[in-house]
Amino acid sequence: MTRFMDVHHGMEGITADQLREAHQADLAIEKDENVHFEQAWADPESGTVYCLSEAPSAEAVQRIHERAGHKADEIHAVPLTV
Repeated sequence: MTRFMDVHHGMEGITADQLREAHQADLAIEKDENVHFEQAWADPESGTVYCLSEAPSAEAVQRIHERAGHKADEIHAVPLTV
């Protein structure tokens, strides 16, 4: 499994409740693609949302996000952590 950081743009004004709902929508179906979404962060002012996950591929991450209704604009593998 690889870690991925994905980025969503255009979510200006997102609230904590909306971020939680979007994260929960991913968690509800993540097992279908053997993905696990670990955490999500948001900057309501810039409209940027970040999600950290473990998954077999970036495509699996994107399929879950698309089904949950919030396609990622960027997905980056994160092979190194400290």
